[in-house]
Amino acid sequence: MSLLPALVAALADGSIEVVDLTSPLSASTPVIQLPPEFGQTAQFALEEISRYDDRGPAWYWNNFTSGEHTGTHFDAPNHWITGKDLADIASVPANRLIAPAVVLDFTAEVEKNPDFLVEVDHLKAWEAENVPLPAGGWLFVRTGWDARSHSQEAFLNADENGPHTPGLSPECARWVAQESPVLGMGVETVGTDAGKAHSFDPPFPCHSYLMGSDKYGLTQLQNLAQLPPTGAVIIAGPLPIVGGSGAPARVLALVERG
Repeated sequence: MSLLPALVAALADGSIEVVDLTSPLSASTPVIQLPPEFGQTAQFALEEISRYDDRGPAWYWNNFTSGEHTGTHFDAPNHWITGKDLADIASVPANRLIAPAVVLDFTAEVEKNPDFLVEVDHLKAWEAENVPLPAGGWLFVRTGWDARSHSQEAFLNADENGPHTPGLSPECARWVAQESPVLGMGVETVGTDAGKAHSFDPPFPCHSYLMGSDKYGLTQLQNLAQLPPTGAVIIAGPLPIVGGSGAPARVLALVERG
């Protein structure tokens, strides 16, 4: 059997499972909150056009409002000043939207400390026990944070000092962007950076280093607990918004079972 029919057969018989890593979009989807002096992203909203009525007797449809970086979304290089001359979301090559992934699990550390930071040594130790990070693939950081996605307050986990969410240290972000072979990083939190990253040097190092290195981010992922540490193949489908800095995305994982 050739490759594509074999894939279709494996999907049909369940030997390859499709795991949805996407957070459903609704008015309750958590969104990032910046200090009030900055512009703010819109929450997702539907505006009904017609629903089997005088406005359209046989059809139901809506307009929707959403920030590019609302819900599960894909960060393009031009999202950050370091990548301002690089690709917009519509220019991300299609062959980079399907790629392998590894999943590194830091849920135990984050349960003890929501400000936990992944260091280069964590990644190198994982590689020593497993496999090298995948060339042209994704590094997914599992923290258990998707369990908080039902609540804006719990998801941002902010106090008078700002949000407290896990992420990468500045040096780890630089290493992932500039020395590792991955094409990008995926997280369960509202953005690729840690909650305290506004005070790092540079500020928001995951955004700064990844975007500046023509790499990508995937955020607000769900169900990483259903993926193996290695072997999953990711299909990330952002809306190809011309000139856009990112877009909501349906992110799926193909996982071989049995």
